[in-house]
Amino acid sequence: MESRREKKKKETRQAIMQAAMTLFSEKGFDQTSIEELAKAAGIGKGTIYGYFETKTDILHAFCEDELECLHKELTTYADREIPILQQMVKIYMTEFKQITENREFGRLFMQQTTFPRDADLKRHLEHENNYFKLLFPLLEKAQERGELRKDLDLLYITGHFYGLYLLLVSAWFSGRIQTEEAEYALEAVFSQAMEGLQPRL
Repeated sequence: MESRREKKKKETRQAIMQAAMTLFSEKGFDQTSIEELAKAAGIGKGTIYGYFETKTDILHAFCEDELECLHKELTTYADREIPILQQMVKIYMTEFKQITENREFGRLFMQQTTFPRDADLKRHLEHENNYFKLLFPLLEKAQERGELRKDLDLLYITGHFYGLYLLLVSAWFSGRIQTEEAEYALEAVFSQAMEGLQPRL
């Protein structure tokens, strides 16, 4: 059972992250100070440093939370016998919902994770490796079922799916695709990638 102290720590961490999402969206990442974050979260400046050393650490925490949410989604609901197309749509729609809940913070998060700064590269690669650990077993199972080619490297297969997901997110930010159309659009481009673009003979 969760202790009162643990519950309080979770609530404080969440308050900091919520304040960051709001302020980063309104003022921008570089223009937001630690003092402003502390004030918006209703805590002292020193308390923030007890949770995050830098503002960038807050973005990494969001990434870690996204992975945890994805892991929970997979372990709770995913069935490895479900066709890989359905599984990939479910996984990436979970990510899509996380990113689009707060438009401006989502934009910043995607910029930081898609084009990581050199100083953040080590942690970025750690997040990527944890991400691969979640996806690779599903893709291997799909290869065994004959849904995916066995001669393709799992990293490249993941790249296909992720690249198309980025296309969807970009289309959403530019207004070409509305939220209610996203799942249909994602399934369509994933299907096209799996079936190939050449005409059937």
